[in-house]
Amino acid sequence: MTVQISGSIAFDTIMVFEGRFKDHILPDQTHMLNVAFLAPEMRQEYGGCAANIAYTLRGLGRDCGLLGAIGRDGGEYLQRLSSLGIDTSRVLAAEDCYSAQAFITTDLDDNQITAFHPGAMNRAGEVGLGDVQASLGIVSPNGRDAMIRHAQEFAARKIPFIFDPGQAMPIFGQSDLEAFVSQATWVAVNDYEGHMLAEKLNTSIESLAHKLSGGLILTRGAEGVEVMQSGVRHGIEGLDVQRIFGLPAADPTGCGDAFRGGLLFGLSCGASLLDSARLGNVMGAIKVTHRGGQNHTIRPLEIHQYLQNLYPDTAERLGSQLRPA
Repeated sequence: MTVQISGSIAFDTIMVFEGRFKDHILPDQTHMLNVAFLAPEMRQEYGGCAANIAYTLRGLGRDCGLLGAIGRDGGEYLQRLSSLGIDTSRVLAAEDCYSAQAFITTDLDDNQITAFHPGAMNRAGEVGLGDVQASLGIVSPNGRDAMIRHAQEFAARKIPFIFDPGQAMPIFGQSDLEAFVSQATWVAVNDYEGHMLAEKLNTSIESLAHKLSGGLILTRGAEGVEVMQSGVRHGIEGLDVQRIFGLPAADPTGCGDAFRGGLLFGLSCGASLLDSARLGNVMGAIKVTHRGGQNHTIRPLEIHQYLQNLYPDTAERLGSQLRPA
């Protein structure tokens, strides 16, 4: 079982504002917004949706490959991904531009304001599946042409895939989004994105879930996850990381990607959507205790123990699959 991941491969520059955005953004003055946030702490991390997802998925032991592009500053990053056992043969190396860059400012409530420079990501549509093998896929935020191309290729080859529009949602109109939904097996969105997608499609989240053969996954951050499938909603509570892992929440950056890595692992094992989302919930919680999107240690046997404590039935069904890479 090999999973192909379409999405961004980027550098994240993360800054921490030691206050709360809500105390400095006046709702009745947003038409003339001009604010500055002092961020004394800054660091650069490896990031990008596709690379983050692959990091967690490969750490769990699943073979996976990337469909994307990286710029002239990304040689070391590409070597790192390959050293982790991630297939980078379908990553375009563009020498005429920089890699995608995300500039993220986080406040004390874990809210984030992000500026994103796409760079080489805009050329990711030049790369298709080619002759790589895939039994499962995901189309996460990437260049517009890449997302359209990769969704079409997954559908043409009858490869089930997750549509995860994320921050790329605004670049698509209603007809584009309808095409993605009609091709996808599952849709994964956070609460805000889910309502935006439903609004763009002139429907409700419940009706949207009915259109999907696999179902819809709605993440709510610390409040947990909702899984909607065949007219049934399952709630998964958020996890208290301090109680479970003995560590405080450190950084939300990449938590959704870690969740998707766990979700894809479960689905690639033939697990139910609910069991897969439960594993995703654990992976997202583990990530939040580490800074950056690719610094959490993944020990499959240890994760199985967490599953046993939290979701014993899921642990029993997935246990034999959680082996070190």
